[in-house]
Amino acid sequence: MLKETLEQGQRLTDAALDRLIPLETEAPVSIHKAMRHSLFAGGKRLRPVLCIEAGRMIAESLPEGIEELGAALEMLHTYSLIHDDLPALDNDDLRRGRPTCHKVFGDAIAILAGDALQTQAYEVLSRLNCPAEQRVRIIEEIAHGTGTREGMIGGQVVDLEAQHTQPTAAMLEYIHRSKTAALITASLVGGGLYAQANNREVSKLRAFGQSIGLAFQIVDDVLDVTQTSEQLGKTAGKDMASEKATYPALFGVEASVRKADSLVNTAFRELEHFGERAETLKELARFLVERKN
Repeated sequence: MLKETLEQGQRLTDAALDRLIPLETEAPVSIHKAMRHSLFAGGKRLRPVLCIEAGRMIAESLPEGIEELGAALEMLHTYSLIHDDLPALDNDDLRRGRPTCHKVFGDAIAILAGDALQTQAYEVLSRLNCPAEQRVRIIEEIAHGTGTREGMIGGQVVDLEAQHTQPTAAMLEYIHRSKTAALITASLVGGGLYAQANNREVSKLRAFGQSIGLAFQIVDDVLDVTQTSEQLGKTAGKDMASEKATYPALFGVEASVRKADSLVNTAFRELEHFGERAETLKELARFLVERKN
């Protein structure tokens, strides 16, 4: 069931991305090649899948056109990865098993490719096939989740400034909740809003997303010190080498794994309201903490 869910979500998202992103042959060729290089590098499409399945749970069927919302989320996620890999930030050579965007196209085109994906995402969001009120709420939710106040960019800033320091547990949680969990949460809430979720349902999805988003990043930190670059599809050991603030560095691997498991159990309690309809989202949450890359 989980394999089918992931594969269907990936297919829907990839087809939407292929339809929405200009072809490599369209001018300016260099920017479109760079955008597609990073977008179609084999990512798991977790944020779109979570979005799609949140919408399916609320509507009790697949909402028509929700894959375009998922595609916009993947554009935003990929833009953040392109910029994160740049020499001024993480300075990484490998992403999703292939050379990073700036290694292939140079820093300038990589910066612009990230900018273009962010811009394209909001163009797609503005045309979503749902009532205008929901569309505006979705855009607000995603913009907040990628912004500076407890959003992705704010988390990246604090992460950058925390390097070579001794972070507190509170700072570490802020970084992870902002840098990673915020966009995961926005993906779930956005999917729910697209499917006409009421305020209580939105609140449940938000709490679920905040817990599994933090668990996802803790596991990511654990994998960085326990897996190889080949297994991860990106450079292993980067966090330790750059003295980044991570859960394993502060608490150790075993305590970090226990924390991730506890967060998933907390997340499950938020979905009790939905009964059997929530089983797929629960399976996805388990996958996030049991994955090996």
